[in-house]
Amino acid sequence: MRKKLSAISHQPSAISHQLSNAGFTLVELMITMVIFVLAIAAASGIFTGLLTQFKQQSKIAETNIEGVVGIEILRQDIDHAGYGLPWNGLIAYSEASSAPASNFNDSTTTSPPRAVISDNNVTFFGGGNAIFNGTDYLVIKSTNVGINDTSSKWTTLQAAPFTPLYDPVTGYNPRVWDIAAERFVGGDNVIVLTMGATSTTERRLVVDGVNFSTTYANIITAPWPPTDNTEKRTVYGVDPDTPLRMPFNRADYYILKFDADGTDIVPTRCAPDTGVLRKAVVNQGAGTFAGGTLPLLDCVADLQVVFRLDTDNNGTIDNTTDVIAGLSAQQIREQVREVRVYVLAHEGQREPNYAYPNATIQIPAPPDPAAGLGRTFDFAASGITNWQNYRWKVYTLVVRPNNLR
Repeated sequence: MRKKLSAISHQPSAISHQLSNAGFTLVELMITMVIFVLAIAAASGIFTGLLTQFKQQSKIAETNIEGVVGIEILRQDIDHAGYGLPWNGLIAYSEASSAPASNFNDSTTTSPPRAVISDNNVTFFGGGNAIFNGTDYLVIKSTNVGINDTSSKWTTLQAAPFTPLYDPVTGYNPRVWDIAAERFVGGDNVIVLTMGATSTTERRLVVDGVNFSTTYANIITAPWPPTDNTEKRTVYGVDPDTPLRMPFNRADYYILKFDADGTDIVPTRCAPDTGVLRKAVVNQGAGTFAGGTLPLLDCVADLQVVFRLDTDNNGTIDNTTDVIAGLSAQQIREQVREVRVYVLAHEGQREPNYAYPNATIQIPAPPDPAAGLGRTFDFAASGITNWQNYRWKVYTLVVRPNNLR
């Protein structure tokens, strides 16, 4: 009996010894490694897909933000077309100094400036920018279209006596705003306009016989203020430090890929043969765009501009056209009721697994009232490489200018 118990008492240690010597076979290790590699590969694929999707969505969101900001700048500029423009009393002035910008000059003598003008299906781009022949070119003229703080300022001016103190009857003379950032400084170049008996017939530019502008520091010297308090004149800022070549500011809007130095200005994420929609302000000194360009939107393939007119001045739009070059400044003020701008661009970057569904796109498309006046854009004929792998969209801007009249 004792021998049996002794034998039984030694069995657990034997079993323990056998288990301590147990291990994985080579086959088991290989199977485990294969499973582990497959799991990592699956996780990596999911992670890579998520990362790619995140990058694509980030670029699309970035593009949309850029589009909102750039298109809003363009909308505000169109809305302000005609702001501060003189209609009468002009003396000799100059605009852009060279083509193609000079194609949109109004006069070097006494013609009033046209507040908005465009060229339909341009043909003047050359070199690497020739790919944009067929797009439109838009010009806006107003004082506050400039890219400087002075161009956003204005004030009123009354007859002597001049006082810096507030008078509840006559106001400031010239009126000085409570917010310091809205006030002129002495060297700001300004123009002065005076209204006639009815503001719909006259907005006369005040001149001294030789000059159509002065600095704010000299604004209270004759002939800039009125001679009596029956008349109030308006002072508009134009440029902070350069003597004026024209009594307004002017901005041109067009698509460009290469700048004047031949540098490609388009981001690498954009499709080949797309460009940048730019706002280019004519320099008051040289009459060029030097120092006055602002990118509005990247990856742009086309720009189209259409005008809706009230030709009989009865308050109802009765004509839609893409050509108003033959209209005078007065006709533009009286007839233009709506400006429509269409910008074809793509969102985000190239997506190899995405296929854009259409080989052509009509700009604008029905039921837009301007359908048929823009352009049918052919992606294949445009020369844009891999155009199918981009998400194209048309930004549509509809503005009813409030400063023409």
